[in-house]
Amino acid sequence: MATTTDRPAHLRSLSPTTAEVLGEYEIADDNAVRAAVARARAATEGWTGLGFRGRRARLLAWKHTIAAGLEELAALIAAETGKPVGDAVLEVMLAVEHLHWAARNAGRVLRRRRVRSGLLAANQAATLEYRPLGVVGAIGPWNYPVYTPLGSVTFALAAGNAVVFKPSEHTPGTGAWLGAAWARAVPDQPVLQIVIGAAETGAALCRSGVDKVAFTGSAATARRVLAACAETLTPVVVEGGGKDAMIVAEDADLAAAARAAAFGGFGNAGQTCAGVERVYVVRGVYQDFLARLSALAQAAEPGAREPAAYGPMTTPAQIDIVRRHVEDAVARGAQAVVGGPASVRPPYVFPVILTEVPEESPAMTDETFGPVLVVNPVDSLDEAVSRANASRYGLAASVFSADRRTATAVARRLRTGAASINSVLGFAAVPSLPFGGVGDSGFGRVHGADGLREFSRAQSLTRQRFAPPLDLMRLDRDPAVLARARKLFLLRHAGRAR
Repeated sequence: MATTTDRPAHLRSLSPTTAEVLGEYEIADDNAVRAAVARARAATEGWTGLGFRGRRARLLAWKHTIAAGLEELAALIAAETGKPVGDAVLEVMLAVEHLHWAARNAGRVLRRRRVRSGLLAANQAATLEYRPLGVVGAIGPWNYPVYTPLGSVTFALAAGNAVVFKPSEHTPGTGAWLGAAWARAVPDQPVLQIVIGAAETGAALCRSGVDKVAFTGSAATARRVLAACAETLTPVVVEGGGKDAMIVAEDADLAAAARAAAFGGFGNAGQTCAGVERVYVVRGVYQDFLARLSALAQAAEPGAREPAAYGPMTTPAQIDIVRRHVEDAVARGAQAVVGGPASVRPPYVFPVILTEVPEESPAMTDETFGPVLVVNPVDSLDEAVSRANASRYGLAASVFSADRRTATAVARRLRTGAASINSVLGFAAVPSLPFGGVGDSGFGRVHGADGLREFSRAQSLTRQRFAPPLDLMRLDRDPAVLARARKLFLLRHAGRAR
């Protein structure tokens, strides 16, 4: 078993396209992680004391710094992940919109408010407010190294917490850039600390005494995070990936549906947890849809530079998963309409469209996380919903239909945390909407009002305004008072329902 001294002291960030070294970063060991948490905790009192207005001003200053550094940050994201610079620009833009919303709406969502006391407590003034948790540990992914982790980081900061952020070991430079931007924008508030490393650093963060952990990654890694956090009963919010389905009705705009499927399935090399991996098309329009989607896939090629449709796979391990899923599906009798096993040409995977894939195959049950779309026909929307829901994942989905009522009804039947009608990923651009999943896609929410409350604790306060007319909360309770209270109770609750 390796000891602490056997571990490397530095982490190299490598280009997924050329394998060149982009930068070296000091790895945070257990002591460094605990020190970062201690610095963050020491800063919480001053940060909380600023109030919502003070925090808003500083978060907006950070927002301005990130926005002003758009080109530099996007180039860094593109270098570390391999995605086109244009995609990286879009990622930063979306992240900044969410940061802007969190900064400006935290006071409205979390402020103290009066609530009704009810009949038995009519003499009590009742208020509810949301207090910061303290220090939040955020463990980010590599596929969207700004947009995804900032969904936790910025909402936790806006709620009044300090944050210790561990970026993915594949995108350490992006995480370091965000931390440096905070230090420039808000030098007097060291409430954002960055720790860099791989699994050992993440495990140390889970055991460091933070008040909550926000994790984004695979369901398998999420289970290890939960096990580590269980040792100290540290609560966790998890976004654990998806196997998202698109449903195409017979009356759908097929051109629009095909474009959306191509974007959701092939964009970012398919490395999008809320993208599209499974498509269920009503049989009457199945061939027409498949022809349109195939034409788009055949025109889309990956590459190192724009105008490539997408870049290389970010990690070699993911290439192996994609290869296994495609080969297994073909071995089970699936048809490769576009591409196939030969589409895997490291570091790239060219677009793959599989049809007639058995529902029990890994390509249908497990997260492929690559530019592979499975398109299966169904006889009805009911069958499509049944197949879409037959998954242990439940992050997001999309429905295409010209009938708004039908599409909405279908979307509401889907066991997912989010759904888009006649688009994909529409919810990702709406800062006021919460985001999260069910099942192996995780639990808890980021973004929106729910995201702010996710990083807060509800505190209920009562203040007695006058002596109770029927005083029941005492050891020497008057039997006559209890008798009157009983009569009132029966009159109120045991009579005819109303």
